[in-house]
Amino acid sequence: MSGEVVKSFLTPTAGPWGLTFDGKYLWHSVGAAEAIYQLDLDGAVIRSFATPGVKPRGLAFDGKYLWAAAYTADRIYQLDLDGAVINSFATPAGTPRGLTFDGKYLWLVLGQAERIYQLDLDGTVIKFFASPGVTPTGITFDGKYLWHSDSVADRIYQLDLDGAVIKFFASPAGTPRGLAFDGKYLWHADAAADRIYQIAR
Repeated sequence: MSGEVVKSFLTPTAGPWGLTFDGKYLWHSVGAAEAIYQLDLDGAVIRSFATPGVKPRGLAFDGKYLWAAAYTADRIYQLDLDGAVINSFATPAGTPRGLTFDGKYLWLVLGQAERIYQLDLDGTVIKFFASPGVTPTGITFDGKYLWHSDSVADRIYQLDLDGAVIKFFASPAGTPRGLAFDGKYLWHADAAADRIYQIAR
């Protein structure tokens, strides 16, 4: 059943935000700690490094590099897996939050604009649409659809690539933020519980 919790574990520190999956491990950003953590699927920390911008939010993985959205800097950083900056560009508007990669493009959630943007890897806007809720946070891609969280609505939405809502369900704990997809399940970071949940789509 959609939204059913498979398992969960505590985040390394309070205030979880971004989440992405690299095919084996989760990568997780924490704004208060200004750090990115590599985690195994039981939540054990493998390593961590400081983020290049203040208040990291969304994370994406493109098969080789991490991409990190920095809330205060209004920038997206391309990072190697040791945290070194490869490139960066300004976001289309302020307060970047969720971030994901669809195999070709980045998808970025902007809180201030209440929009979801499709960007090329240089930051050029391909298209955008309004988010279904007023406090958009996380986003991930499952190979066909986008999945998107809103922390005030306490919902996780399934969207087509034009932003139409296919379905939604309540998050497990109440303040959904980062989302990732592992090929079968969604992973979701929740700030109310300071936990990461593995959940059914």
